[in-house]
Parts: sequence; C-alpha cells; structure tokens
Amino acid sequence: MMKMSFDVTAKKLFGVRYERLIRTLFLELVVFWGLHIAGFQVEIAPFILYLMSGAFSGGIMWQALSSDGSRANLENLFMLPFEGRTLVFSYVAALGAYTLLTQTAGLLAVVWAVGHWSWTEIMGSVLCALAAIVIVSCLYPLRLGRVDAYAFYVRPASRGRTVKVHRRYSVRRYLFRYLMAHKNYLVNTAAMWGVACVLPVLLGQMEARFVLPIGFAILSLNTPICILLSCDPALERAVWFLPGQGKAFCVPYCLFIFGCNLAADIVFLCSWQIQLGGIGLLHALTAAAFALLSATGSVLLEWYCPIRGWKIESDLWHHPRKYVVPAVMLLLAGLVSMV
Repeated sequence: MMKMSFDVTAKKLFGVRYERLIRTLFLELVVFWGLHIAGFQVEIAPFILYLMSGAFSGGIMWQALSSDGSRANLENLFMLPFEGRTLVFSYVAALGAYTLLTQTAGLLAVVWAVGHWSWTEIMGSVLCALAAIVIVSCLYPLRLGRVDAYAFYVRPASRGRTVKVHRRYSVRRYLFRYLMAHKNYLVNTAAMWGVACVLPVLLGQMEARFVLPIGFAILSLNTPICILLSCDPALERAVWFLPGQGKAFCVPYCLFIFGCNLAADIVFLCSWQIQLGGIGLLHALTAAAFALLSATGSVLLEWYCPIRGWKIESDLWHHPRKYVVPAVMLLLAGLVSMV
C-alpha cells in the first residue's frame, strides 16, 4: 500500500517512467561539470552553505505541500482505501524526493562546483536539506492543529467565501483577488523588498551609476507575479475569449507588474539614499524605465510562450524561463553603465 501511494505521487512529479527525474539529474550534472571545468571559484563559508541548503529546501518543501497540484493529488489518494501513517509517510517521501533531487540538487550543483569543499561539508549540506524537509513536513500539518493525513489537505481559499458579482470584468480586480488568495505571492514580494534594502550594503563599494541598473535588473526577478497565465490554464482560456484580448488583459497586467517592480526599485533607491546618498532624478527615471521594460518582457513571455507541462507550482517558480527577463535586464544594465 505504501509503495502504491508513493508511486502515485512520484510518477506525477517525475513522469511515468521517471523520465523527468533522469532528465533533471542529467542537466544538474552538466551544470556542475561545466562550472567545475570553467575554473570559476567563489569563497563561501560552510555556515552559508548549510544555511542555503536548509532554507532553500524548507521553502521548496512548503511550496510543494501548499500547491494546488498536491491538493488535487491528495483528493485522488483519499478516494482509495488507505492507512493514515502509511499515506502520510509515502506522500511526504515523494514530495521530499522531488524537493531534494530536482530543486535543491540544482542549487547544490552550482555551489559545489564553484567552491572547495570537503566530503564532510558536502554531506553536511545534504543533511541540512534533509533535516529542513523533515522539519517542514512536521510543522505543516500542525498549523491546522491536526496530525492525521487530512491535515495535509487544504481546501481552495475561495470556497466558503461570498464573492461580490460585478457586471463588467476587471483585470485589476482579478489580480487583486488573486494576490489575496495566494499569500505566498505577497510574501515573495515582501522578500524582494528585503533584498532591495540589503543590496546597497552588498553593492555600495561601486559608483551608483554602475551599480543601480544592476540592482534594478536583480529586483525584476519576482517570479510569481510574472507567471499568472502559466499557473492558471483556466484563466488563459478565459482571456482568449475576451474582446480585444491583448489590450484587455496585457495592458492591465503589464501595469500591475510595473507597479510591483517599481515599488521594489523605490525601496532600493530609498535604502541607497539613506545609507550612501547621491540619488537624483536620473536614477529615479532609470528605475521607472527598467521596471517598465521588465514588466513588458514578462507579459510578452506569458502571452506568447506560457510554460506548459508542469506538475506543481514549484516547477513554475523555478523554471529556467524565470531568468530570461532578468538576464536581458542585466545586459541592458551593462550597456547603460558604459554609456
């Protein structure tokens, strides 16, 4: 019974013949070997290695447990006869394997390749990742005050709520409701603001005209708000039925992302001014330009190249496409700095 429950969840995450897992492990090996033979080295303290491994794994595991895909999978498992502990162990084991082998392994492949590590430190990073996965698996059901298998199942936030009916559609209203129903998106945005506060400390040794555009490019990496069509196929289908589809949806969506990006850039500029000073009108205009360009690029990617074939939301959050717009912005930042 436990093997059957594990296979149901694992095959959904890794593919029927685990082909997605094999492909992911191969790509991680290629990344590790490529960085290793390139000779690029970075000094990283073992404590930072352990912290990154544990924090990243814990966050991914929480996302996996909270995702709509995992909830749908649990609904299917609950239709079968099951024993509570067996189901919990197999379900958590499958999600833990997904977190460790497809997400954390990618991070560790990069970190291991660019640093000099002993076998003790390598095993320590793996143990920190496993410990974080186990801790999150224990804490997640306790937020409901329960410890049985049903504690891992959370009903959609919209159920049981009274929603006011409007005669006209409003993309802005939908985006606001979506954020209120997905608090993790708000948490990610708040985390970007925290990064914006810290960036002046990390980049303050260089001149503002060189560093500020790089900071604006980094702050465009707010993945959740840039994948609304990819993560909600029903919304994508509904959008195609709107009159004047592109203008009706893409313009408000672009303005929404622009506002989120600009808010992070403003926090970055305020933090820079408080700590280092020297912020002028040109820097503010540059921030607005970068926020608008990154928002436009994100919307165009969602409109023309939505992400397909994902299993749970964590696949979307860490899809390689998330780096396309920030990478272009970094190249643009280099050009702006030279000019």
